[in-house]
Amino acid sequence: MRVRTTAAVAAVSSLALLTGCGAADMTKQASPFANAQGSKTVTLSVQSWVGAQANVAVAQYILEHELGYRVDTVQVDEVPAWDALSQGRVDALLEDWGHPEQEQRYVKDKKTIAPGGGLGVTGHIGWFVPTYLAKQHPDITNWKNLNKYSHLFRTPESGDKGQLMDGSPSYVTNDKALVKNLKLDYQVVFAGSEAAQITQIKQFAKEKKPFLTYWYAPQWLFKKVPMTEVKLPPYKEGCDAVPEKVACAYPHTPLQKYLNANFAKDGGKAAAFLKKFQWTTEDQNEVSLMIAEQKMTPEEAAKKWVDSHESTWKKWLS
Repeated sequence: MRVRTTAAVAAVSSLALLTGCGAADMTKQASPFANAQGSKTVTLSVQSWVGAQANVAVAQYILEHELGYRVDTVQVDEVPAWDALSQGRVDALLEDWGHPEQEQRYVKDKKTIAPGGGLGVTGHIGWFVPTYLAKQHPDITNWKNLNKYSHLFRTPESGDKGQLMDGSPSYVTNDKALVKNLKLDYQVVFAGSEAAQITQIKQFAKEKKPFLTYWYAPQWLFKKVPMTEVKLPPYKEGCDAVPEKVACAYPHTPLQKYLNANFAKDGGKAAAFLKKFQWTTEDQNEVSLMIAEQKMTPEEAAKKWVDSHESTWKKWLS
């Protein structure tokens, strides 16, 4: 969601809003708790996809209930989040999918942002079809055969071309370039948000209809709608360096955390904890599923996970 990938709640402590990246951008509003010197407050940036919400929910719960901090959360889309982090309007970003330009500018040149370590989760964006379709047409999982099946994916939005469904326009995606450069008879159609995309995928699956979608892992939806990845030309380092010339697959990206540089230095126990915060794809999906599918509040989901994984999060506090 993502120069390299993937492949982005109004200011909400509850994080209950499960809209996609098209939700209101709060980067123009500084949290009253961000970069607050000498006070036990922390402001976390939260992207609107549910995996990012799961990270923040668990981090917030532990910061509040174990370390005694007050936590504020602010929704910021992917690239603007770097600006907000640099300016101290948020203290930490817990899931970045790879933004080399921003990393060069803020981490290496300006030194206003500090690396916070790996999240422990590897992200990957790709094109997917439902597994029931892949079983019917095994060769559909090779991009070279997509034009052969483009008629199956036509929708009113895509006209006489096949539809390649993307999420929010605010996600950084190579899909339009890929369609053009691979000479595919497809039209990229944006659902508008992760939530809208999930709704469409579920509806297609319920009716056993064909669909081709930009999607990403980790993501809880794979447990509900099995999908099979379409093999694009192999990713090689630098093959996506020029956006309009991209003709390769998305990479597998170890997801990273970043902290405001001042907070990283002077943020005390909160900063130390966030640097150590690291969990698995299975952990993130467990919390995401509780939020998105079981309709638990992020706080309820975080509490349930914390109560049953003490041996994991205790290490983050040592």
